[in-house]
Amino acid sequence: MVSPTISYRLCSASCIRHKQLFCRRLLCLLFGILFPVVAFHSLKAQELQAQVRVIHDRIKGVDDATFQRFQADVSSFLNDRKWTSDNYLPYERIQCNFVFNFTQYAGDNIFSVQLTVQSSRPIYNTNYQSPVFNYLDQNVSFRYIINQPLEFNENRISGNDALQANLTAVLAYYVYIILGLDADSFSPRGGVPYFQKAQYIVNNAPEDSRYISGWKPFEGNRNRYWLVDNLLNNRLQIFHSVMYQYYRLGLDRMYDDPVNARMSILTSLSSLYTMNQDNPNTMILQLFMLAKADELANLFSDAPLNDKQRALQILTQLDPEHTSLYTQKLQ
Repeated sequence: MVSPTISYRLCSASCIRHKQLFCRRLLCLLFGILFPVVAFHSLKAQELQAQVRVIHDRIKGVDDATFQRFQADVSSFLNDRKWTSDNYLPYERIQCNFVFNFTQYAGDNIFSVQLTVQSSRPIYNTNYQSPVFNYLDQNVSFRYIINQPLEFNENRISGNDALQANLTAVLAYYVYIILGLDADSFSPRGGVPYFQKAQYIVNNAPEDSRYISGWKPFEGNRNRYWLVDNLLNNRLQIFHSVMYQYYRLGLDRMYDDPVNARMSILTSLSSLYTMNQDNPNTMILQLFMLAKADELANLFSDAPLNDKQRALQILTQLDPEHTSLYTQKLQ
């Protein structure tokens, strides 16, 4: 039997995930052949398969039921909401994690958390999920009232209560970042429409000078504002090509053509090096290397000597924090 992953792979390089209707119909047709067409439309799914984890050891005086309900509400908000106009099949959903580490309770249902957001992407002809995004948002504050629905209106992001709205604004923002990076990996600049949605949230974000931060450029140089600014900055647009070349022309071809696949990945790293020379220490470069360090070290650990040496030279310059990892694996 042909697996769904291989069926997915039958769409050629011109098959732009989530965008090309013809290829999506082909995927549906192939999936329908594999599985009897019983209530086929019921197989359609939302875009994300998000796992939500809540850590609340530091919070006293709040019932555990509040955190359990919070976890369920956030999971439903992420997984049940329709974020795009595309119809995803169940196995196409983007794997992602949202980890809420509650750090403070200020009373009046106001909480502060450290939020870790991660996403991954399947690689053709393998069971491997490649890490795409891994970010720790250090200070997210919001009001959460148990048994009140989480509401998000793109036309009125601040809602009636800025602190309540901040939770859903942050969640929606990261959803669009995840969707954008995923789309970039399948199509050159395919993620731009999603990054623009994230930027719209930034520009219309809830405001509360006491509790809400991360949406403004003066609130730090590594925050939500600067992340989407980097992703839409014309000076850094080569990053979108890097994502496509790294994934679609690199990792997706490793099974069939590992020599040329590694060359594509090396070319993408060279492009990042050039970008970093012209625009040092950007947030998106740091996040890319944070997500990719282990993967890249393992990828080139069994490469020919010349490729190893070239990879080691580029990686230690791009990502000096992981020099020991690269040296151990590639020397």
